Amino acid sequence: MNAPADTIDPPARTARPAHATHTFRLLLRREYWEHRGGIVWAPAIAGAISLLLSVGLLVMAIFFAHRSIAEGHTIEHNGVTINGLDLGTLIRQLNSEDMRQLADGLYMTLFMASSWPFIVMIFVAFFYCLGALYDDRKDRSVLFWKSLPVSDSATVLSKLVTAVVVIPLAATLIAIVTMLLFLIAISIAAAAHGANPLPLLWGNGTPFVLAGQYLAAIPVYAAWALPTVGWLLLCSAWSRGKPFLWAVLVPLAFGVASSMTGLLQLVGLERHWLWGNVVARMLLGTVPLTGADLSYVSEAMERGEVTNMLGISGVYSNFALPSMWIGIVAGAVMIAIAIRLRRWREEG
Repeated sequence: MNAPADTIDPPARTARPAHATHTFRLLLRREYWEHRGGIVWAPAIAGAISLLLSVGLLVMAIFFAHRSIAEGHTIEHNGVTINGLDLGTLIRQLNSEDMRQLADGLYMTLFMASSWPFIVMIFVAFFYCLGALYDDRKDRSVLFWKSLPVSDSATVLSKLVTAVVVIPLAATLIAIVTMLLFLIAISIAAAAHGANPLPLLWGNGTPFVLAGQYLAAIPVYAAWALPTVGWLLLCSAWSRGKPFLWAVLVPLAFGVASSMTGLLQLVGLERHWLWGNVVARMLLGTVPLTGADLSYVSEAMERGEVTNMLGISGVYSNFALPSMWIGIVAGAVMIAIAIRLRRWREEG
């Protein structure tokens, strides 16, 4: 005899495992929420301080200009003498070369005003990597995370992506916002003194060129920082305590030993070769400037191409350097070792 239909339990639904990309997004979100102070607030505060100082200097410049005019000084350009601080009249006297120099000056001003978040980013990325795999062993939370269906590879790679993509992207966006806010302040000051800021400050495209250069440089930064990030993650996964000392003292010890003994000269290398090619790549990769960048910037300044000193062609020329690819391979190897170490080490 069949049982009544209403007493038959429906078949249980089988829970489907989360997709790998969804899990990885959750890991990235975890890193963001746990380190939001360093990723967002630290560069934001630096940008705010830079903005306040820049606006303060702008106000001081306007104040001294007004005082100079009140004392009887005049502005003379192209044979035209201008009484008072009438920027509209002055700008009508500018030729194409003057406008180019104005664009160059605006580019450098915006670059300096927006550089503070990047300075903070250097330290945030460095110390984030140092604690990325050490802190959860120190507080024993690694046991909880290992109990979840998340692989060690995904965990370490989420920290890698946070260090080389999320942190620089956040700093770049904050730098762009800082730059645009300062440009708005300059625009208000220009409009208050008779100039139309739209063609003068915005029409030349300088802020958008600089913003585009910042965003385009992120993949180059990620590749250049890979050996430093790999070394710091390796120290974070291996060290039983004081990962900062291990990360810094080991490369410095090798550098000092090679310089003092001159052993590298036996294989045809310069005595101090290790400092620039190994030690610097292990410790200074979070600095968003390479030796090739500095050379390209210097050449662009000598040519008078200020707005091209961070040009995409120059920044991406780093991929033509053997040191870039050697660093990428070395960083990948150290990250692989860090993944293996995370599987073995659980002690604080």
